[in-house]
Amino acid sequence: MLFLQLPVLYLLMNRFGILTILLIFLGMQAGLTQVSLDCGNAIPICNNTPVNGGTNGFGIDDFNGDGASGCLERTTSGAIESNAAWYRFRTGASGQLGFNIGFDASEDWDFALYRVDDCNALGNPIRCNFFDNTDNNSFVGVGEDPTGDVGNFQYEDWLQVTPGEDYYLLINNFSNTNSGFSIQFSGQIFVTNPYDALDCSIISELLGPPVAACEGETVTLDATTMGATVYNWYIDTGAGFQPIVGQNNATLVVTTTASYRVQVITPSNNNIVSEVQVAFSPVPIANPISDAASCSGLSTFDLSQKDAEVLGAQDPNSYVVSYYADLGDANNATNALPKQYITQAGAQTIYVRVSSINNPNCFDVSEQFQLVNLESPILDFPSEAYLCAENGSVTIGLDLLQPNYSYAWDSGETTAEITVSQPGAYTLTVTNTQGGLSCDANRTVTVTNSNPPQIMDVLIEDLQKNNTVTVVANAEGPWEYQLDDRPFQTGNVFANVTPGTHSITVNDPNGCGSVTEEIVVVGFPKYFTPNADGMNDHWGISGIENLEDPEIYIFDRYGKLLNHTIGSNGPGWDGTFNGKRLPAADYWFKLTYIDSDGQRSTAKYVNNHFSLKR
Repeated sequence: MLFLQLPVLYLLMNRFGILTILLIFLGMQAGLTQVSLDCGNAIPICNNTPVNGGTNGFGIDDFNGDGASGCLERTTSGAIESNAAWYRFRTGASGQLGFNIGFDASEDWDFALYRVDDCNALGNPIRCNFFDNTDNNSFVGVGEDPTGDVGNFQYEDWLQVTPGEDYYLLINNFSNTNSGFSIQFSGQIFVTNPYDALDCSIISELLGPPVAACEGETVTLDATTMGATVYNWYIDTGAGFQPIVGQNNATLVVTTTASYRVQVITPSNNNIVSEVQVAFSPVPIANPISDAASCSGLSTFDLSQKDAEVLGAQDPNSYVVSYYADLGDANNATNALPKQYITQAGAQTIYVRVSSINNPNCFDVSEQFQLVNLESPILDFPSEAYLCAENGSVTIGLDLLQPNYSYAWDSGETTAEITVSQPGAYTLTVTNTQGGLSCDANRTVTVTNSNPPQIMDVLIEDLQKNNTVTVVANAEGPWEYQLDDRPFQTGNVFANVTPGTHSITVNDPNGCGSVTEEIVVVGFPKYFTPNADGMNDHWGISGIENLEDPEIYIFDRYGKLLNHTIGSNGPGWDGTFNGKRLPAADYWFKLTYIDSDGQRSTAKYVNNHFSLKR
C-alpha cells in the first residue's frame, strides 16, 4: 500500500529530484503486488489475501548475516532469505489460529513465523517449516492442510493466541519457478470470532487491507473522509492506473479483479491518495456424486477417488476438494476427514466441499454421497482340488448361493460351482451388488492329478516281541499311514509292533481314496544248523501262536513240498525229508492262517526265504 499526502510528494520532488520520484513509484508498484522484501516494510494483513505476485530477491538482509533462524539456514545467496515476502498481523481474540500458504504444487515455499512487534528483535521463530515439496503439495502452513492430507509434513502445530499479539511472517521461495502465493487464515477462532479474530486497526491505509472476494459478489470501497470535496477513482488491470470516468463519490462498487486508487481532494489541498488490491476468485461448482461402497475387509476408503467426479471439467489445480462428516464442518471448513478415511459400520453421509485454492471463501457444499459399508463375499472353499483318476472330474467352488451375489469364472461359467476334468488354475469372482453398489472377492482353485494310493511292499524287521513295520507305497503321494486303529501319521514306519495280524491303511488326504491290507507280523531265523549240537537244530516261526489255525509249508527250490506243519506246537523242522537229511541249501516256506473274514489266507509281505547250513 502507498499512503501519501500530495503536498509532501511535491516537496520530495523539488528537494531530491527525479531519482527520488522514481524510487517512490517503484515502491508503489511493489505495494500493488502485496509483496514486501523487507521485514521493516512488512505488509499488514487482517484477512485472507488475493494471489500475491511472485517474490524476487530479499532486499535488506533482515537477519544481519546470521547463518540460521530456526529451521531456515543460509542459502547460496549468502543469506537466510532467498526470494522473500514479509507480512505482519495482530490477533484480536483468543483461540486456535492457523494459516495456509497456497501455491502451485510444482514450487517450493518455506516460512518462518515470529511472535514479535519489532523487526530488530526477531529472535527464533515459533513456527517454521523448510521441507522441500517433493510430494507436490499445494499448501504449507500452521494447523491442518485444507485438503485433509494428514501426511503433509509441511504443516506445523496450531497457534493458541490471545488478543493483541503481534506476528511477523516470512515467506521464502526456493524453487526455479515463482508464480505467486496467497495467505488464508484458519482455525476455530474464526468460528467464535468471525469479525474480529484479527485486528484490522494495523491497516492504516484509507481503503483498508487487500480484498479477496468471489466472482458474483460486489465489493464496496469506502474512502469517506471528513471535509472531502471530490473523490477521483482509478483502476489498474495491468497497464497502469486509468481514471474511472464518472466515479467521484466516496464509495466505489467494484466487480473486477484489479488494483484501485482513490484521490481524495480536500478544501485545504491536504489531499490523500490510497490504494487497495481486489481479487475475485471463481466460485467452484460441486457436481453430483454417486454413492460408494466401503467393502468389508478394507480398513480405509480413499476419498480422493471422488475428487474427479465432484470437479467434473474444472481444473483440479485451481480447487481443493475436502470431505466432512458434518454439514456444519463443511461450511466452516473445520475437521476435514483424512483422504484415507477409516470406514464406519453401516451407511454414512459424507459432505463434500469444493473451494478455490486462491480464496477458500469461494466454495460449494451442495453435494454429498452415501458411503455404505457393504459386505464383501466370503470365499472359504478349498483352494486345491484333485482329479483322482484318468478321465475323472471334480466339482469346485461354492455349494451355497447368496442373494444379490453374481458369479463369474475366468473359464466363462457364471455358476457358483463348476465341474472340471482338466488340471489347471480356475478363478471365481463373486460380486455382492446392492443399491447399485458392488463389492467383490475372488479365489483361485488349483486342480491337479492325484492317483489313488497303492501298497507296493511291507518290510518287517522282526525282533519277535517288538517289531518294526515299514510300508512302501507308490511314490505319487503325499500319503498318510495308519496301523490298525492308531491315528494317521505322515511317516511310513511303525515301531513296537507286536506279532500277529494287523491292518495297514494308506490314505490320500486329497480325497482320492485309501487302501487297506491285512499283514502278518512274525519272526523266523534266516538260517539253522541241524547238526545235533543242541544249537539252532530246528527251524520254526515265532509269533504264529497269535494267528488263528496257522499252517506252515516248506519247499525246496523246485517247489517240492518237504514239510507241512499245522499249529504252533512242536520244536520245528529238523531239515529232513522222509527221514533223510537234506543238503545245505536255500529253502522257502508259505504261512497260511484264518483271516478276519474267516477265510484262509496266505501271509503277504513275509520274506519267506531261509538257509540250511551243515
